[in-house]
Amino acid sequence: MIISLVGYMGSGKSHISKILSEKINFKLIDLDKEISKRNKLTIPEIFEKKGEIYFRKLERETLEELLATQENLVLSLGGGTPVYYNNMEIINHNSKSIFLRASIATLAERISKQKEKRPLIANISEEDLPEFIAKHLFERNEYYSKAQFIVSTDAKEPEKIVDEIIEKLYL
Repeated sequence: MIISLVGYMGSGKSHISKILSEKINFKLIDLDKEISKRNKLTIPEIFEKKGEIYFRKLERETLEELLATQENLVLSLGGGTPVYYNNMEIINHNSKSIFLRASIATLAERISKQKEKRPLIANISEEDLPEFIAKHLFERNEYYSKAQFIVSTDAKEPEKIVDEIIEKLYL
């Protein structure tokens, strides 16, 4: 079984996937880290040197390859992954998808601390961040909401979120 975690940056995908994979003894792959490892460049470097279109092609190829494996796997996806091509369709077809949903306030608080690691928000001021997130979420929620399961991450301990995912998947 492959479990794919989708959601906006800061929703907790990386942290929750780590705890989930350990708890159910599944291999963990973070899609962005896998792309970085294969290309020997960070995601910001790929965006800067090759552009977003190039990155999205790499992302799609890597996603297809990982979803084709027969391993027990927890796959943490980038915030934009479900939005491009027909990625959300193939994610749902080849895995159990979980949308980790968080409020704009929660997301802004979490990602403001990591701006240098996030190319999409690197140049957005602190006061403009909530509005940027709101607009982005408006565009992306259509895709995220296609996930098979939705789990809210607001004001919940990570272990509780993981337990909720396990319960929804009947593991």
